Amino acid sequence: MVNNNNNTSKASGSAANGHVPNGQLATASAPPVSFLSSVWSWADAIWDFLWFIICSIGYIIQDLYYIALGYPEKELNTDIALITGGGNGLGRLLAQRLGKMGSKVVIWDISEEGIKETIEMVEAEGGYCKGYVVDISKKEEVYKAAEVIRNEIGDVSLLINNAGVVSGRLLLDTPDHLIERSFNVNVMAHFWTTKAFLPKMIEHQRGHIATIASLAGHVGITKLVDYCASKFAAVGFDEALRLELDVLGHSNIQTTCICPFFIQATGMFDDVNARWVPTLNPNAVADRIIVAIKKNEKITIIPGYIRLLLTLKWTFPWGCVGGLLRRLVPDAAPHGVAQKPLPTDVSTKQQQQHEQSVTVAAAATKVAHTSLITKHTTDLCTDFSETLPKTASLLVQRTPSLGERVL
Repeated sequence: MVNNNNNTSKASGSAANGHVPNGQLATASAPPVSFLSSVWSWADAIWDFLWFIICSIGYIIQDLYYIALGYPEKELNTDIALITGGGNGLGRLLAQRLGKMGSKVVIWDISEEGIKETIEMVEAEGGYCKGYVVDISKKEEVYKAAEVIRNEIGDVSLLINNAGVVSGRLLLDTPDHLIERSFNVNVMAHFWTTKAFLPKMIEHQRGHIATIASLAGHVGITKLVDYCASKFAAVGFDEALRLELDVLGHSNIQTTCICPFFIQATGMFDDVNARWVPTLNPNAVADRIIVAIKKNEKITIIPGYIRLLLTLKWTFPWGCVGGLLRRLVPDAAPHGVAQKPLPTDVSTKQQQQHEQSVTVAAAATKVAHTSLITKHTTDLCTDFSETLPKTASLLVQRTPSLGERVL
């Protein structure tokens, strides 16, 4: 029989969840604490603190040793690696690299065409790759697909939660369904995939879970409110999971949180307006992720020098931090609210100008004919013609934004 903690026995009259029957205060007398027990408690706390200091010094020395002589790297040629969002972008690049190393690569994506292209690329380089169409925002599909993989390929030992979406709009301009999808894909899916594959990792005492988060999981960026919030959650998910596994004694299960700056040519932030820190080459990022997994790194900031800026975030006043962020990323989605049109060739521009001139001429002719009917109609048309430029400018300002993009 399952014990439901939400149910309380009314007959016993006991307090539950801080509430006492009949509005009476519960009086509980604490047992007396002896002097020896108090001394022992203090001694235990002091010893625990000293042991923490000793262990911390040991970890620092170990890290300095690895920095000087290099971190040990593990081989990935025996792993079955699952990559979400492997149909294009960074996920595809990771699949290619793992395939070359001898890993059995499995990719999930919502694009069947993208999956086929990735499989062809991996197999052309001599790797093993299978793909499945899975919408990771739906936990039922995740659990079902995980069972298929176990039966057809084996137990996943390397899970890379890579899939992500971005809306790239101001919060009040972002539809509710896009906000929900940002969280469903960028963080909730991590729960479903981890719950699907972690039990077998624990059973075999071997596994690695990599979370592709973002620097936007450490700082806020305008037009990325939903994205930043979901990435903050992804960073917290990785850290809490790592600590929980450590507390439970599953030290052989590794986790790595990857936090890169904006990446070029992934379909998400191709047109981001960033200054001072250049956008990242996707191949360089993929190489760095593989190295981080092989070295069992806990958190990887790309580029590495941004780590220093993150430590300063909690030191300086908000005016300094906010000013830096505004200058670092003036506009994460320049075409969310139209500013400059996308580059086009000369002939295309000329064609657009010709179409615009024809449209204006037709509108002017229509107004002229309409003005001959009555004076009242003329006045209305005059008012309409005066408001026409304002209407046109409004349409330009509302050109389609980045919309929903899948990595």
